[in-house]
Amino acid sequence: MNITPYLIPADAVVSEEEIKKSRFITYLAHTPGVENAKAFVADIKARHGDARHNCWAFVAGRPDDSMSWGFSDDGEPSGTAGKPILAQLTGSGVGEITAVVTRYYGGIRLGTGGLVKAYGGGVQQALTKLATNEKAITVQFTLSCEYPHIALIESILASHNAVQVNTEFSHNVLMTVEVDARSADQIASEIFNRTRGQVSATGLDNKS
Repeated sequence: MNITPYLIPADAVVSEEEIKKSRFITYLAHTPGVENAKAFVADIKARHGDARHNCWAFVAGRPDDSMSWGFSDDGEPSGTAGKPILAQLTGSGVGEITAVVTRYYGGIRLGTGGLVKAYGGGVQQALTKLATNEKAITVQFTLSCEYPHIALIESILASHNAVQVNTEFSHNVLMTVEVDARSADQIASEIFNRTRGQVSATGLDNKS
């Protein structure tokens, strides 16, 4: 899996402009996963059921994962709305984002070139207002240790901002830990070395 962090929206954005009497309202939102993206589109469509068009596109996962992309012209001529919206999203380098552009028709036709410019430009303008956060990719692994090792292991985990997801106490201690994927191997090695090989991490085989 790709362990490189990527940007995601920090907050929703709404941007509006009028072009030849048509009103264009652009909505951007953080939507992790295709189902969340589709739900956001449905919400905007319900909010603007009286609009002529609610065109949209989403990048529901990593910015470079085309399997998580989707778009719709919603009745506009093919290629004039969904694709220009998607092009702006993919060009932004931001993941887990959906854009919906609502159009209230003003009675003046814009032509195919005008529509591409209006829809793509609206998203471009909204993106300039978008604040982002970095999403780190995390992985989980398990540690089985004796009670005397707990303090040392917790100290190592804390120094790497690792999170103890679950801890079970019986004849020994079983910890499930979540860490930044980029430092997982380093943390596992440090624990192994500082416990003189008595504690090793399991469950990291799915990381590449």
